[in-house]
Amino acid sequence: MLQKTNTTYPAQYECETVLRDGSSILLRPIRQDDIEAWFNFIARLSPHTRYLRLHHVQQRMDLEDAIRFCTVDYKDTFAIVAEVIRGQRKDIVAVARYYRLPKRRSADVALVIADAYQGRGIGTKLLECLVGVARDNGITTFEGDVLVENEQMINVIKDYGFHVVTELEAGVYHFTLPLTPTQRVIRKEEERERISTIASLHSVLSPNSVAVIGATRQRWKIGHLLLQCILQSGFSGTVYPINPGAESVMSVKAYPSVLDVPGDVDLAVIAVPAQVVPKVADECGRKGVRALIVISDGFKERGPEGASREKELRDITFGHGMRLVGPNCMGVINTDPKISLNATFSPTYPPQGNVAFLSQSGAMGLVILEYANNLNLGISSFVSVGNRADISSNDLLQFWEQDPATKVILLYLESFGNPRKFARIAKRVSAKKPIIAVKSGTTAAGSRAASSHTGALATSDVASDVLFHHAGIIRVNTIEELFDVATLLSDQPLPKGKRLAIVTNGGGPGITAADAAIRNGLILPEFSPETTSKLKSILQREIRLNNPVDITATATADELNGILNVLASDKENDAVLAICISPVMIYSAFMEDAILRAAPLFQKHDKPLLACFMGHKGHAKKRGSGGKYVPFYAFPESAVSALAKAVEYAEIRKKPKGTVPRIPGIERKKATKIIERAMMQSSQRPLWLSSEDIAALLKCYGIHFIETLIARTAKETAAAAARTGFPVAIKLASSSIVHKTDVGGVVLDVNSEKEARSAFNNIKTSLSKIGRSNEIEGVTIQPMVEGGIETIAGVTQDSSFGPLIMFGSGGIYAELIKDVTLRLHPLTGLDAREMVNSIKMAEMFKGFRGSPPSDTEAIEDLLLRISALVEDFPQITELDFNPVKVMPQGKGYRVIDARIMVQ
Repeated sequence: MLQKTNTTYPAQYECETVLRDGSSILLRPIRQDDIEAWFNFIARLSPHTRYLRLHHVQQRMDLEDAIRFCTVDYKDTFAIVAEVIRGQRKDIVAVARYYRLPKRRSADVALVIADAYQGRGIGTKLLECLVGVARDNGITTFEGDVLVENEQMINVIKDYGFHVVTELEAGVYHFTLPLTPTQRVIRKEEERERISTIASLHSVLSPNSVAVIGATRQRWKIGHLLLQCILQSGFSGTVYPINPGAESVMSVKAYPSVLDVPGDVDLAVIAVPAQVVPKVADECGRKGVRALIVISDGFKERGPEGASREKELRDITFGHGMRLVGPNCMGVINTDPKISLNATFSPTYPPQGNVAFLSQSGAMGLVILEYANNLNLGISSFVSVGNRADISSNDLLQFWEQDPATKVILLYLESFGNPRKFARIAKRVSAKKPIIAVKSGTTAAGSRAASSHTGALATSDVASDVLFHHAGIIRVNTIEELFDVATLLSDQPLPKGKRLAIVTNGGGPGITAADAAIRNGLILPEFSPETTSKLKSILQREIRLNNPVDITATATADELNGILNVLASDKENDAVLAICISPVMIYSAFMEDAILRAAPLFQKHDKPLLACFMGHKGHAKKRGSGGKYVPFYAFPESAVSALAKAVEYAEIRKKPKGTVPRIPGIERKKATKIIERAMMQSSQRPLWLSSEDIAALLKCYGIHFIETLIARTAKETAAAAARTGFPVAIKLASSSIVHKTDVGGVVLDVNSEKEARSAFNNIKTSLSKIGRSNEIEGVTIQPMVEGGIETIAGVTQDSSFGPLIMFGSGGIYAELIKDVTLRLHPLTGLDAREMVNSIKMAEMFKGFRGSPPSDTEAIEDLLLRISALVEDFPQITELDFNPVKVMPQGKGYRVIDARIMVQ
């Protein structure tokens, strides 16, 4: 009889994954109710496959075997199955399993794959999933035995990326795999993911055939618009309208069901009521459709019932190995003339270009396509991802990374699905192609009740900024700004520096542009005598040739062209902005022609050229021919802001990659005992560590925490103060009160035992008056530290982004001043240096008004040690060092107050 275990099913390890042929499959932990499916799986294995797995051909397996294989504790024994849908049932097609070897951190691992599914990369995906589980459960090494003739398994092990040690004996390889995530392992995992993702998206963006399920003759319905858009775009493949009530739609033969289509179907676009979508999706799977675009709404955006329907849809698509765009989306566009696919309900089909666009909002997608068309901005491909039940920005970034038709990537985001994965992929992609993103939903107040200064300062929008910075993404605030930057980067080279030359035929606009340039951190260099001489020879009238160059309203088109040609060849600037005020349209046309004639010389010198025609609202933002365009802006500020973003991106591209240093001398074992003991002694979660534990923990990591004594009575306080040496600071010790000063919990410059006793009693009285006397755990006594600059350093665990490390201006006004910077964990040496130098107060570190320079190298070291502490102990959910006094150069720093929360 089957024995029920008390083990909780770990749903977090369910994983929909994409194989190298582009199909998808569901991986999940095995369950006790898998016995029948497991029997069926074993029965389908060929004698050869059984021999390779079991090293002998076992005739049959009984119920006891099935129970044993399907019963795991999800820690020391764990099994992952690959599951597909066949007809009305779900079948297991592969199993990977480990069991921990007695009293060791090693586990024996084995896997077996159904014959029909071998060679598709399932074994590697199973191993990848099992490795993650093992690491979470403290297993550091996999071991196993493989027959010499089992070449497929040997290749799976060797190709994974781990350093494999093998021993051959009697025709059997015994292998050992250390599960350390080395750089080689990470590169291999990323490469496999990239290959499979690109293959899977081919059917979405480059299908040979498309079925429109829900196509109708009723012109006002989405199904009619979808078919109309596909036909009008001149799709190069075959289109199949699906409608059980019509023989043809828009003069194209229709079919009652996708199952009735005579040929293969690569992509199905579904626009039917939400209740019918799962049934239709299942039919698509049975037909062998490779990918679905579900336009229909009525899923998780509608509440719990819709969320349940969306999960059912996702399970069906993965069970059949299909990729899914949506649901609740607008569709996709590919302007490649070899494809010409407009599988959306947008009547606007943009011109072909080199800009790829992802929109999380369908409604915004319609507006964006129309706007891009008006700007003459060419699109390579457009995808509206909707609810992102499957395909997300992570997939599309990897596709566009290798797409030769795409030069610039635009993202309209409302939320992040998997921020850590997004940051990892985007960082790699942005090193090759600019990614410009606008993220909506940034003004909502950080609603969580922050339990630390760091938590209060690390709002969701700040966290988003940190992620974009880490990933090298250009963040903008508006759709207009998104396109301002895109029009520049899509056709102009990246600026080599910050130096901007401005040419204008009106003084006011030139001054406006100059002011905007300075605000955005650009430089307006003076012209060299040689350049000034060349400019004078063109203008031949008395004009002061400063930067900006005001050529006045009487300037001719030829003069403007000549000026631009000089500046294009001038090595003293990195970009040029031409500003024109046109009294009449004919004048505007001549000046526009002058700018376009200069464009080839700018291309030759690899220098960006921007133009602004003031007073012409709606002026097309890209002008040119032969594939070479110049971005035109309505106002100088827009042009300068776009250029500043391009400069910022160019600097990111040139920035060297930092490395995470190995810090010697850390006592990890001792630190582990401190945290484990603290968590065993208290059942409270989350738990604030005591001052004694904090002091001991920081000592293990070489963090300079000021000498701190603890006292719980007035008498103990006086004795501790005398032992420390006067003057001292006496502070409230409480795990629940963040702002000690606000409750009268800090007394400074205590100079005698009598004053020390009074300080203890005053703190106790202050808390009694506000009804919080039960929150006092004692007081801390510290020597007064003279001098130094007060800073704050901390960590907060963001549920989406992971650990965020903060540094900034400290003290009691830290949350008011908000002069802080944050980075994603782990920190590189370069990150630490940037953090110290990026806050406004950094100027004080250099020596301000006669004060000595500060020991910034010591602070950089502190930040790296905090990062190492968080790496070793992910249980740390909040960490506050405030204040940290930065001492003069060579004298380090002192952590004055520290709070650490573990979960």
